[in-house]
Amino acid sequence: MALPPTDPTDKAVIRRSAEHDMFVREVDEAVRQEDVTSFARKYGLPIGVALVVILLAFGGYLFWDNRQEQQLEQGSEELIGALDELEAGNRDLANTELAALADSDNKGAAAMAAMLRAGIALEENRTEDAVALYTGLIDNSDTPSELRDLALIRLMTARFDAVEPQEVIERVGPLAVPDNAYFGSAGELVAFAYLKQNKPDQAGPLLVAIAKDDEVPQSIRARTRQLAGLLGFDAIEDVEATLDELGAGGQPAAAPNP
Repeated sequence: MALPPTDPTDKAVIRRSAEHDMFVREVDEAVRQEDVTSFARKYGLPIGVALVVILLAFGGYLFWDNRQEQQLEQGSEELIGALDELEAGNRDLANTELAALADSDNKGAAAMAAMLRAGIALEENRTEDAVALYTGLIDNSDTPSELRDLALIRLMTARFDAVEPQEVIERVGPLAVPDNAYFGSAGELVAFAYLKQNKPDQAGPLLVAIAKDDEVPQSIRARTRQLAGLLGFDAIEDVEATLDELGAGGQPAAAPNP
């Protein structure tokens, strides 16, 4: 037997419908609260720990970054101070300041300080001290690669007469290529090693390549152009430009003694 239709405008019907909707909302709210409570009980501690770790890590990074910046600033100031002493002729004082900086935790500044100390040692004819400093830079994995390469070139230059030319070629040869920042210096050194082996046919093309490379310092280009010419290799592309580079008198620079 079918139930008689209800009048949607009946107040009792409207009240019962509102009460039903309210009950459903309360049940849904209770279910959501229970879900949140269960989730918090199950994952609250791990999430809290993770947040603490993240905050500590972020705080540690900020502290480390600030300390690194302070060390860089301090290292730069100390390097500038030592360079000022060198310029003023106070070589001993500069060397003392650089020695202290070379032992610091500032890796970049320490490497630069060691390079400068090696240069001072060479100027004072303390070749063995310079060799020890260059070797330390080369063997130290913390030394920036650019400074390590430069230290290798300086080391081989300082010991050129004491080592076999093949050692120079093998160690410096990888740097004696175009587009390398030290192509000029490294290539010139390798070319002299080839000449020491009596191999002008290998030295000449390398000298020509250096002389024609616009990225190589002009002083090195002038020397290599002159030496290439002496070996019978033409390294001149523009005669007028070359004369301008050599100066008004047209006198080429003397070849260096490595």
